[in-house]
Amino acid sequence: CTVIFTRMATKDLHKPISILFCNLAFSDLFTSFSGFWISMLFITDPDITIFGSKDMLAPYALYTMSILSTIYNLVSIGIERYLAVAESMRTRHRVARNHSIAAVLINWALAFFLGCLPLMGWNCLDMKKNLSVLYSPFCVDYLIFIAIPNVVVAFTIPLFTYLRIIIILRKRKLRMKACGQATGTYKSAEIQVARTSIFIWLLALISYVPFFAGVIFDATNHQCHADLYPGVYIFRNCTAMLITMNCLGNPIIYTLKAKTLGPKLKALKCLSTNRA
Repeated sequence: CTVIFTRMATKDLHKPISILFCNLAFSDLFTSFSGFWISMLFITDPDITIFGSKDMLAPYALYTMSILSTIYNLVSIGIERYLAVAESMRTRHRVARNHSIAAVLINWALAFFLGCLPLMGWNCLDMKKNLSVLYSPFCVDYLIFIAIPNVVVAFTIPLFTYLRIIIILRKRKLRMKACGQATGTYKSAEIQVARTSIFIWLLALISYVPFFAGVIFDATNHQCHADLYPGVYIFRNCTAMLITMNCLGNPIIYTLKAKTLGPKLKALKCLSTNRA
């Protein structure tokens, strides 16, 4: 919320990358909200989160939709950064504000469609087979359909874009060095991109790989719920906590680390104090 309010209160919202940052913050906010909803259901009635219930369809669908939106936003930010660096010399290929808005709408439309498939009938409420152990009443084939392609997208595209950015910056630095020009700016930019990409990969690895491992376990498991209690469900809760921690890490990596955001946040704080 701090990231959203700070960026919406400044003129940076008009920049294409700021639109993607705000959308990423909205996705993280929805992920945290849906996770809180599931936690409250677990506190009030733990059995429905273990054996499955119709009441779990809506929060799990919102949870899936927000996670998918977060993944697509991370991919969009990587692509936007790559186009900003690779096509910086070609004005007609620069990313415009309309392009970012279109990317945001496409991301949410795709996430909404895939996340709401269980609400449209792809669930195992009336089936005794192919039922997910960790995320009942979801079906195992639905989880595999959602997890595998999006894991490939989430890890492959950012890897390509950030590696290409580092390679492009290094080539330009060597070219400028050969011409006898100063290369300090490109060196600092290369280091910053390298650090950011490493943080992104570590955070995504820590946050989503355990969830993907749980989906694989669901697909290969043939035991009933009672035999797996409580160890597997503790693991499920830990994967949910890691995904929630990812929602805290994204603003730190993408926005709160920005040198310009700190003074703006302080200015907004002073402005609100004066108004009070």
